[in-house]
Amino acid sequence: MLRRLFDWTMEKAAHPHAQWWLAAFCFMEASFFPVPPHPLLGLMCLAEPKKALRFAVVATLASVAGGMLGYAIGHFAYEAFGTALLKALGLADSFPAAVCYLREYGFWLFVAKGATPIPFKLLTITAGFMTMPLGTFILGSIVSRSISFMIVGVLFRLFGAPIKAMIDKHLGKVTVAFVALVIGGFAAVTLLGGDGKKTSEKCATASELPA
Repeated sequence: MLRRLFDWTMEKAAHPHAQWWLAAFCFMEASFFPVPPHPLLGLMCLAEPKKALRFAVVATLASVAGGMLGYAIGHFAYEAFGTALLKALGLADSFPAAVCYLREYGFWLFVAKGATPIPFKLLTITAGFMTMPLGTFILGSIVSRSISFMIVGVLFRLFGAPIKAMIDKHLGKVTVAFVALVIGGFAAVTLLGGDGKKTSEKCATASELPA
């Protein structure tokens, strides 16, 4: 069953139109879609390692464009639509802390957290809500998304064939490892301001939006 699903996904990832699907996933994930695009990017890179860098660039640009929609939701439609969206995505409790941290640490925190498995939509909606300067937001999105996706592209471009052979041989173990990484990524949402002792206590305990 697992082998058939893997082979089917690999076939779709190598489809001539797979690049458009990747762009759509990255665009939606940056603003409202709950599923991260990294698995599709990884499979496409596995299927065609020589195109890994192109796929990473497509993912980066589409995610930045989608982030603009997330920014617009936070800035123009938070009360009408944003609150319900965050609640549906399970991010409502993290939002007050995200606003607090971005107000305190700004651009560099946005870049650092945007490059992690933390849902990018949480950051884009937050940035729009707190009216982060648009130029700063776009630059931060480009830098953080480039880090997140280009690392995948470079690794698969350099080591694509050996990585694919390993997955073919150890599919079960790789699947378990991937699930563990996904769980760890979503757990990172609770560590949004994770600077240990340097983290502001008022942000770590924030449960209401700052005035």
